[in-house]
Amino acid sequence: MSKNLVIVESPAKAKTIKKYLGASFSVMASYGHVRDLLPKEGAVDTAHKFKMHYALIEKNTKHVTAIVAAMKKADTLYLATDPDREGEAISWHIQTILEEKKALKNKASHRVVFHEITHAAVKAAIEHPREISMDLVNAQQARRALDYLVGFNLSPLLWRKVRRGLSAGRVQSPALRMIVEREEEIEKFVSQEYWSIVAEAAAIKLPFTAKLTTYQGKKLEQFSITTTEAATEVKHHLLKAANGKLHVTKVEKKQRKRNPAAPFTTSTLQQEAARKLGFTAQRTMRTAQQLYEGIDIGSGAVGLITYMRTDSVNLAEEATAEIRRFIGSRYGKDQIPDEPRTYKTKAKNAQEAHEAIRPTSVLHLPENVKEHLNAEQFKLYDLIWKRTVSCQMIHATIDTVAVDLIGGEGNIYHATGSVITDPGFMLVYKEDVDDKKADHDEDRILPPLAEGDIVDLNDIQCNQHFTEPPPRYSEATLIKTLEEYGIGRPSTYAAIIYTLQHREYVSLENKRFKPTDVGRIVNKFLTQHFTQYVDYDFTAKLEDELDSVACGEKEWVPLLTEFWKPFKHLVDEVLETVKRSDVTQEALDEACPKCGKPLSIRLGRHSRFIGCTAYPECDYTRSVDEDKDNVVTAEVVEGRTCPQCGGPLQLRTGRYGKFIGCSSYPNCKFIESLQKPVDTGIDCPECNQGKMLKRKSRMGKIFFSCARYPDCKYATWNEPVAQACPTCAWPILTIKITKKHGTELVCPHKPCTFSKPMDIKEAE
Repeated sequence: MSKNLVIVESPAKAKTIKKYLGASFSVMASYGHVRDLLPKEGAVDTAHKFKMHYALIEKNTKHVTAIVAAMKKADTLYLATDPDREGEAISWHIQTILEEKKALKNKASHRVVFHEITHAAVKAAIEHPREISMDLVNAQQARRALDYLVGFNLSPLLWRKVRRGLSAGRVQSPALRMIVEREEEIEKFVSQEYWSIVAEAAAIKLPFTAKLTTYQGKKLEQFSITTTEAATEVKHHLLKAANGKLHVTKVEKKQRKRNPAAPFTTSTLQQEAARKLGFTAQRTMRTAQQLYEGIDIGSGAVGLITYMRTDSVNLAEEATAEIRRFIGSRYGKDQIPDEPRTYKTKAKNAQEAHEAIRPTSVLHLPENVKEHLNAEQFKLYDLIWKRTVSCQMIHATIDTVAVDLIGGEGNIYHATGSVITDPGFMLVYKEDVDDKKADHDEDRILPPLAEGDIVDLNDIQCNQHFTEPPPRYSEATLIKTLEEYGIGRPSTYAAIIYTLQHREYVSLENKRFKPTDVGRIVNKFLTQHFTQYVDYDFTAKLEDELDSVACGEKEWVPLLTEFWKPFKHLVDEVLETVKRSDVTQEALDEACPKCGKPLSIRLGRHSRFIGCTAYPECDYTRSVDEDKDNVVTAEVVEGRTCPQCGGPLQLRTGRYGKFIGCSSYPNCKFIESLQKPVDTGIDCPECNQGKMLKRKSRMGKIFFSCARYPDCKYATWNEPVAQACPTCAWPILTIKITKKHGTELVCPHKPCTFSKPMDIKEAE
């Protein structure tokens, strides 16, 4: 019988830790959080010092019961949940439950913390236990209480003033504001035309380009040349003045050093994984969790990386020493700086973990563990390993050259280029940047030039440009901006992004965030009536105060009191004074073409539209994006009638773009995609009369259905294959692709469970 019971969050983590402990230890998983606030009003009692009313999470009840039973047979409890305030709170909840169940009577209870799941780290944690930190627990309780109070008071308000089913969050709302404000900035942006003049030259038969910087003695600015005519005139003059030659008047050579980037924090890992791997923040954290908890690499499960929720850039001395030894043996001793590199974190109150994200051992080479990892795990581990090794290497040395050339009096061209003379850390890793420009000096190499040289001018290029608005936020740039403002913490970035998408406040287009119409309305409501609470500085200050609670510098109940009273007063005031129409409608200085009454922008079921204020007497509507002068009635589809009711068909615009619909809507709801279905040539397995067609749904998703619809309604999401099922003899099989099983041939006929793996060639 085990005398010691160790509790962790996940079964994977439990399996890895068990390997490092003796037979006297039993390791069990809580499967995440075990308790949460009651999902109803009053769970945080604001009248009695914010007393929290918790209840067991239903799905984890059986795991809690098992832990209680095991503890009654054990002598000592070790709580080994994650080393942050959330993990501290889970340990406290487990200990509290065990005390209430009388399972800890006269038994020792210890809190143990490790930042990597290795034999040495686990053993050291067990040998040096501590008490549960109530400062960390109270910081987490305060965060949970704040989120609950905001959610349970703002969400019902949104239901009444905007639409049922909406909700608002304390941290997500400022993030939504960022996205909406960026979109408004883009919409207001007025593009301006400008031209650049570039000389195409060559020296010793090596071509290069040089940009015109001074024309006829006058320095050129961005908007000095703004038309085709002006650019053409300049080109003509330059060619005539240069007479086919450019004279080198100045050559300036410099050597600069570039230092490696710091090892990963949660934020920088999410940003770089988004740039280099195309991972979402949630995907990055899910994969990092697997690497942290342990992977069987042939000799049993081992944690491959340190704890992945951290805002620290420190590395342990032992880890740094191992990395330096490895660099010397693999890349040469000349690639190691004289002293170990140290880095300073930019985040305020960086304290939730003692180390940056790094491999638990640099000797676990990515290529050696690749066969034991899935594709996602390998890509992320390879990224972390390379970043960690590079951060302890020497700087890169880059030689830069700047050259001035003259082509006729007063016409000066400028060319720049560079050569990496010593790659240093770039041998292993080079950091990506957000929204990088196409033109990089480092990518351009100039021929050897000296003052007094004469080079050939082959041509003059006139390049047209237009100023561009600021780009929409990507996951990487949004996380970076949130961190810069101090909004959220390492454990919350992925949750913020997920929540905004899940609530349909933002959509992702070309990996960039765009606010939906509902998101705009919610943001407008919050910024107008709850300005303070979506203010970036206010949210960041609140995060700092929560950090102060975690440090023991501030009490959590006074913090909640200070927040709650003015917030509740404002909620009550808005409830009484703001009308729904004030929020969901925006008056337009335009009359209805049908009845002459004013028009307004209104919030519909899926999006905003322009409608008559005299509704329901007048039913005039149009899309916000449609031209008011050209759209009064929907365009009729010539030569076609509705197959269901016989009425005229119209070309209409909906949430997912244009489609064909019946003019008798809503009495007749017939719709048809504008995209012509593709015949697969496969007979429908249900009616054996029609062919299976490849179609696109209104939401843009591909599916396959019988050509005889609506007489035959057979359809499937997966691509059909003209092969009969070997198990049930159903006429077709389908190709199904999942992350877990890859590409398979499966039978679509339920309850048949036939499936068979497919290789890539077979799938093609």
